Amino acid sequence: QVQLVESGGGLVQAGGSLRLSCAASGSIGSINTMGWYRQAPGKQRDLVATITSGGSTNYADSVKGRFTISRGSAKNTVYLQMNSLKPEDTAVYYCNLAIIWGNYWGQGTQVTVSS
Repeated sequence: QVQLVESGGGLVQAGGSLRLSCAASGSIGSINTMGWYRQAPGKQRDLVATITSGGSTNYADSVKGRFTISRGSAKNTVYLQMNSLKPEDTAVYYCNLAIIWGNYWGQGTQVTVSS
């Protein structure tokens, strides 16, 4: 059974920074993609950034140059460094793990950016 546990959300002023962490446990396989998605109130869940087990990254245009996704040395942890935060980045951020036998989500962590 796969579990994803997120941490690091909170309240920050515009222009500030936050770092989200997500630790995966269980049968996560050696070939997978981990990533972050976000959902603002009344909106759909959108991709923020992903990183493959090989290290390839993909970012939403809205966060390019401000956010950086990375994986820990043990490969079961993913981080999202968020700089120059804007009020429009306010959302619940969800960790995602995509592997050949399933797609898994964390419980979500709230990020609120005040203007």
